[in-house]
Amino acid sequence: MSSHRLRAGESVLLVIDVQERLLAQIPDAHGLVRDVGFLIDVAQLLGIPVRATEQYPRGLGPTAEELARRLAADRPAKTAFSACGAPGVMNELRAAGRPSVVLAGMESHVCVLQTALDLLTAEFHVFLPVDAVSSRFRIDHEAALRRLELAGAILTTTETTAFEWLGGAEHPQFKAISNLIKVRSAERAVRN
Repeated sequence: MSSHRLRAGESVLLVIDVQERLLAQIPDAHGLVRDVGFLIDVAQLLGIPVRATEQYPRGLGPTAEELARRLAADRPAKTAFSACGAPGVMNELRAAGRPSVVLAGMESHVCVLQTALDLLTAEFHVFLPVDAVSSRFRIDHEAALRRLELAGAILTTTETTAFEWLGGAEHPQFKAISNLIKVRSAERAVRN
């Protein structure tokens, strides 16, 4: 197994704190929700476990509705910035027996960063689709990505993640995922 290659059977998707009140302050929040939603849809088509957390939901509100309807209702609430501090998350990741964790969500320089560092310390392979993580300010986002890459996280994109999980055009879900890619591409073109 190579720590630099994503495989569906070795992956878990962890969605971190994509909550309504936080989203209101994120540049291109629509794009972030679209790209996180895309990853969730692809993961579900491929049977990849998906977990999500919420940072102090009483104060920051619930997960964005567009994502909440795609996720399990049991999203652990946390006050620690790292999702690894949320009840049950580390136990579930270890029990899954999947060494690669794909992180999506926000904010890149706080909860995503601390989660990734904790996962790397716990010897997971961490993948960061850079278009599926964000911060309020670009400098924080960019500094977090540089720091995480130096720490050993693999930077990638949502589309690269989807194609790596597929592995090839012969995969039975290739057509369904190709359709998701076309829809996402059309939405991106309209908004750009």
